[in-house]
Amino acid sequence: MFKILLVCALAALVAANENAEVKELVNEVNPDGFKTVVSLSDGSASQASGDVHGNIDGVFEWVSPEGVHVRVAYKADENGYQPSSDLLPVAPPIPEAILKSLAWIEAHPSKE
Repeated sequence: MFKILLVCALAALVAANENAEVKELVNEVNPDGFKTVVSLSDGSASQASGDVHGNIDGVFEWVSPEGVHVRVAYKADENGYQPSSDLLPVAPPIPEAILKSLAWIEAHPSKE
């Protein structure tokens, strides 16, 4: 199933950039995991590697229509999909009053 999704993602990347030429294309599937690399002449690229346990590390990048270089690195494992990028929104810090309330609740558990 994952191979089908990977092929679809690669096809979508190439189709979205129909004027771009493929500079590098690597698809290795081994008994202990896989490695895939796609690099296009317009600066779009995708790299991923995974192991037999379903853990995947990867990165994809492109240049937006505004000229901004977008890069997203990710890890997918037992903790789910974990993207990281300077362009992703960040949650605000937890207010001090909430932190104090959580500490009080932890120190005074329910009797049930």
